[in-house]
Amino acid sequence: MEIRYNQTTSYEGKWGAMLAIGLGVFMGALDMSIINISLPTLMEELDTKFATIQWVVIGYILVITSTMLGAARMGDMYEKKMLNIWGLLLFTLGSLLCGFSPNVGWLIAFRVLQGLGAVIMQALGIAIIVEAFPPQERGRALGIMGSIISVGISLGPAIGGLIIGMVGWRWIFLIKVPLGIIALFASFKFLPKVAPRQVGQSFDVIGALILLITLGCFALGMTFGQNQGFKNGLVQALLVIPVVGIILFLTIEKKVKYPMVDLNLFRDVLLSLHLMMGFVSFITLGGIFLIPFFLQLVKHYTPQQIGLIMMVTPVSVALFSLLSGVLSDRFGTQGLSIIGLLILAGGCLSISTLDSEVSVFGYLVRMFPLGVGLGTFQSPNNSAIMGAAPPERLGVASGLLSLTRSLGQTTGMPIMGAIFTSTLLASAKMTTLSSITDAPPEAMVSGLTTTYRIGGIFIIISTLLTMMALWIEKKRESKRGEKVSW
Repeated sequence: MEIRYNQTTSYEGKWGAMLAIGLGVFMGALDMSIINISLPTLMEELDTKFATIQWVVIGYILVITSTMLGAARMGDMYEKKMLNIWGLLLFTLGSLLCGFSPNVGWLIAFRVLQGLGAVIMQALGIAIIVEAFPPQERGRALGIMGSIISVGISLGPAIGGLIIGMVGWRWIFLIKVPLGIIALFASFKFLPKVAPRQVGQSFDVIGALILLITLGCFALGMTFGQNQGFKNGLVQALLVIPVVGIILFLTIEKKVKYPMVDLNLFRDVLLSLHLMMGFVSFITLGGIFLIPFFLQLVKHYTPQQIGLIMMVTPVSVALFSLLSGVLSDRFGTQGLSIIGLLILAGGCLSISTLDSEVSVFGYLVRMFPLGVGLGTFQSPNNSAIMGAAPPERLGVASGLLSLTRSLGQTTGMPIMGAIFTSTLLASAKMTTLSSITDAPPEAMVSGLTTTYRIGGIFIIISTLLTMMALWIEKKRESKRGEKVSW
């Protein structure tokens, strides 16, 4: 199936592309939300510690973060359809192996294999959708993608809770095998073939390796710092390496003929600011992994109950992603982004009022604004990023967009986890914590609420960046004598 642009300014095959990419995106979102709800159970069943079980998530995100731009660069050089199919194959195989993991070490290793498949799908999915839909429908298309992600996240906790309660944790991975097979079939049948825009170019292997080491050391340093303290010599060394690595990476990218990342993209201040906004927002959202521990260890809900009540945030994201995507096509992206971030900041503050006596309704009311804000912000922000990228750089732009999300989570989980742990220890008047189950409920509540108060500050910073982006856009448009749309 070839994408063709006709006289009615619509692309034939665009909905087939949406179906194929949407299935893969749904599966990836389902995977992440099932894992989050399963962490307390996995920690108990695999007889491991809180710091270790985090690597079931961090290891997956780490490989995605470290290889994202490399996969995105390949998408500009080779056919995206076959690359996406290879990603689906790796992800499905990794899911199968995770289901048969004998211990936590093998589970983390197979999660890395899953991550290698997921990174290809994430790096190229948005680029394929942007190529498949006309510019005037870009916000709508990305809003639909955001809704698909949110539906996957919504169903994950409920499905995960039911699976863990009925057949055991292994099936939270095995259930994705038939989904992967269906997604592969849909990709072969419906995914359009679009010739790569950059052929005959070499891959920047040195740049890719430097970025892999740089981002990997940063994530390791942040995680070890949470457990060993940031004064530890190894932790400090791991955090110095990324500084040197970024400088070296930028130096090399300026000199190579075919760089992995065209640094000229960042001359567009608006694109750079929108990427930064997404990054800062996802730092805060990295703390969502703490919620199941609160619900299970403080409120003593079952996995099934936790799965159901945690649906409130992703359901609200799904509804408002689609709405804001449609509105951004008509009214522009900046105003919606500001509104979304303000609501998101309010959501963080509302979560910071949770206590051990909160009812289910009280929990739902506090979590709902988080989803509304994220849904309102994300679609316009993604549309602004992809709209600013030239056609021959859609792969890298899609990769950068996904990188801000994964790097934000990679950074956010250790940061939010470190804030949570340090606040918990201070509240409980403890020096060390061998197991999170040993902490008093009041100390856990104190750790969670303080973490989200600080998270609100990150969102406010992102809001200020959005307002700066709006000012820059208004200044540009006024020079051209054009009307600025909010």
